[in-house]
Amino acid sequence: MSVMNGQKEEKLKKLLGSVPPGFLVDSKWMNRHRIARSSVHDYVRRGWLKRLAHGLFVRPTDNQKPDLPLDWQVVAASMDKIMEIKFHVGGMTALHLHGLGHYLPMGGKERVQLFGENLPGWLSKISTNAQIETCSPKLLGDARLGVGSLNPKKSAFSSSFSMAFRGLSFPTSTPERAILEAFDELPDGAGFDQLDLVFQGLVNLSPRKLMPLLVACRKVKVLRLFFVFADRHQHAWLKHMDKSLLDFGKGDRQLVKGGKIHPEYRITIPASFLSAGEENSGA
Repeated sequence: MSVMNGQKEEKLKKLLGSVPPGFLVDSKWMNRHRIARSSVHDYVRRGWLKRLAHGLFVRPTDNQKPDLPLDWQVVAASMDKIMEIKFHVGGMTALHLHGLGHYLPMGGKERVQLFGENLPGWLSKISTNAQIETCSPKLLGDARLGVGSLNPKKSAFSSSFSMAFRGLSFPTSTPERAILEAFDELPDGAGFDQLDLVFQGLVNLSPRKLMPLLVACRKVKVLRLFFVFADRHQHAWLKHMDKSLLDFGKGDRQLVKGGKIHPEYRITIPASFLSAGEENSGA
């Protein structure tokens, strides 16, 4: 019996060894690999795992400080590659990761947006180096459309990503999807001025990727805002957009209190975003 127990323990240790130090596992991962609850308690007692929240554990690193917040990118990579949770990083966070963001938090934690259905409750209970916000992926009919895999070592945040974790990636909105997700937050979120700076830099968006996203977009507000900014900046890709394929809805949309109605897209925006001619024609 002791030989069998020893073989079982070696098998479990090998399985646990497949989890890189610093990465997270949850109880669902344990169940998939048939790790008994008693074994989990034993692993915690021996220091092979550290409990972070109910049903969530981290494999400690040799130099991990007990009170140091988790790197949110490690959490995201663990969710994707180990725990197999369906989600993606999107909105302004994705734009930053692609090197297209202009907004930096003035003190406090970085804001990180994770899009997914029924994301785990422990996300709000663990200590990370970011303010993690869970968002609905329902802006588009297809939750995976315009989502790719991003390697953090190539991202704007690579300096904060430990060498031990640079072989992994996590699902991230392409710039084409991310800008639509950012518009969905207006008038809150980054705000008109910050998004105007971001849109100014979107010179390399792909019309081939944009059109399916725009067709799949479920919110008239987002479609109208996208073209308000597209017309404002007149990037070369705009001439390849076929607006006849899109449903812009009917009637005016009140978005900004005290704003001005856009004469073509019939949505209220800050008066500063209208030229004198547009403001007069939209009255």
